[in-house]
Amino acid sequence: MSHVRLTDAQVARYHEDGYVIVEGLLDSEEIELLRNIARADHKLAQTAAGRRDGQGGVVKLAVHNELQDDISGAIVRSRRIVDAMEKLLGGEVYHYHHKMILKEPLVGGAWEWHQDYGYWYHNGCLAPLLASCMIAVDRATQANGCLQVLKGSHHLGRIDHGKVGDQTGADMERVEVAMKRHELVHCEMEPGSAVLFHCNTLHCSAQNKSTNPRWALICCYNAARNDPYKDSRHPRYTPLEKWPDEKVKEIGRRQWAELQQSLKDATAGELVAAK
Repeated sequence: MSHVRLTDAQVARYHEDGYVIVEGLLDSEEIELLRNIARADHKLAQTAAGRRDGQGGVVKLAVHNELQDDISGAIVRSRRIVDAMEKLLGGEVYHYHHKMILKEPLVGGAWEWHQDYGYWYHNGCLAPLLASCMIAVDRATQANGCLQVLKGSHHLGRIDHGKVGDQTGADMERVEVAMKRHELVHCEMEPGSAVLFHCNTLHCSAQNKSTNPRWALICCYNAARNDPYKDSRHPRYTPLEKWPDEKVKEIGRRQWAELQQSLKDATAGELVAAK
């Protein structure tokens, strides 16, 4: 089991750079369970929505505002991640939402340059006290469109955003200047590793031109003291129960066994119908 906990040095790096990469946040069995379940979950594929980028590519994502007793819900609630977010945001946090990004081989679209707070601000969050944990489900490389960040760009504050394709992108005049003053970092990661980043950190990702998929689970949290003042598409504050890290494997094993059984039952039913 992963026993990863953020060090004081990592917390300091997050506040200075606007992001920190944590290697092996999920161990090999946990990430394999997550990957297998996500790939086999027909409901996930059916509910995933496409978002066109500015170049005509399409990236798919499935957004969830509610937590279920499944492996994703166990990961979002896991103590290792919630404790990390509370360290970064300076107090109690709650689940803002989580999403699976499905960037498929050869056709996966880009994410335009943006800050998450560029649009979360309009959801009634008064302060930029939100952060995300992006977990690599597949190996993330420059070739398959890994996350790119501008180091330290969260210190710039919120930038105006507008529509780019089906997405919301930052004012490119300011982004282009920021790119001259801030280091561009490609967040290449092995499966199970994660990048934790500030909601004002400028980030993007390129289209997936490789033959390998790049799926990622993004868990988003808001500080409890930053409870939105109005309703929006994402939830207002509700207490988040922390689960022991061991629950990720416990629930993942059960869910994977149930999925395999349902696939066997469906195959058996098709064989009977064909006779």
